[in-house]
Amino acid sequence: MIPRAQHEASVRELLRRFPVVGLIGARQVGKTTLARGLIGREREPVTVFDLEDPTDEAKLADPKLALEPLRGLIVIDEVQRLEGLFRLLRVLVDRPDNAARFLVLGSAGPELLRQSSETLAGRIAYHELPPFSLGETGTELVERLWSRGGFPPSFLAPDDEGSYGWRGAFIRTFLERDLPQLGVSVPATTMRRFWTMVAHYHANRWNGAEIGRALGVTAPTVNTYVDALVDSLVVRKLLPWHENLKKRQVKAPKVYVADTGLLHALLGVGSEFALTGHPKSGASWEGFAMQEIVRTLGVDWDRCYYWATHRGAELDLLVSDGGRRIGFEFKRTSAPAMTRSMHSALSDLMLERLCLIFPGDSRFPIHERVEAIGLNVAIAQGI
Repeated sequence: MIPRAQHEASVRELLRRFPVVGLIGARQVGKTTLARGLIGREREPVTVFDLEDPTDEAKLADPKLALEPLRGLIVIDEVQRLEGLFRLLRVLVDRPDNAARFLVLGSAGPELLRQSSETLAGRIAYHELPPFSLGETGTELVERLWSRGGFPPSFLAPDDEGSYGWRGAFIRTFLERDLPQLGVSVPATTMRRFWTMVAHYHANRWNGAEIGRALGVTAPTVNTYVDALVDSLVVRKLLPWHENLKKRQVKAPKVYVADTGLLHALLGVGSEFALTGHPKSGASWEGFAMQEIVRTLGVDWDRCYYWATHRGAELDLLVSDGGRRIGFEFKRTSAPAMTRSMHSALSDLMLERLCLIFPGDSRFPIHERVEAIGLNVAIAQGI
């Protein structure tokens, strides 16, 4: 198993500062494995409940009776299955003599986030566990990570066939079981068709009306569907940057399937070899490289944007951090070079610097304030 020391350290620090910590992430991303690592290093008593285990579910039939006498670290896995738990946790952690801390694990969905934010304000902190990153797997496995994605069972499968099969099963289970548990009542066949359409929009501007016409539903209904996938951490929206410039700027978000392994499964791409010649190969690599850069920068996605004008100028990623503006372009090419769009972004957005990220192991300047950087180098050197 690939160690995830940085995430474990972050969760441990949050547990030191907050009585309740929510470890959230998509299904099968490794939350339970990470929690087991934390448990193995605890010196105080530890009690674990897995709400997918019928025995543990029965123990929590009366949650107050089961949890009130416990001390030390209490871990509750698949917490979204127990309605009303967060109200009880507020009561327990507010006790004057409270000696318990809670680590709750679950898929991030609208209901889970709404309950905890309303009832545990000031008492809970979240840590989102993403799939494996390039910094964790090593840059020598960049092609495998791009092709298979970062879900541990997919990335660590013995061959491409096993990885592809696992991702297909994950998609079926997610649509048939996980989404309904999160309150999404759309038929699995409809959601599968919709998610596949999203995959074809990967790295492109979202057009809910166009998708709605294809599905025979309204644009607001389609936007509800995509928000459900965003809240479940399997799709990401990248919002547009716009300000008072003398240019008409695009205001529609872009959409990305958050894990490229799932993207390729939805597109029917089953191997590294098949991926290299696929029409969506460039868009897929853009999303993959962008995610790795954002993780390396250590910024939240709410500080990340793309920028485009109606005259055709565009910037793949704009990071606004501490008053600085850094731009990124992602090109799957062996000969990175300046473009007219990059010149426009430099002047119009007043960028501190602009990085052109490409598949490679070198870095070199291509213009004033513009550098071409191979993805492996960017990750290894922290950009």
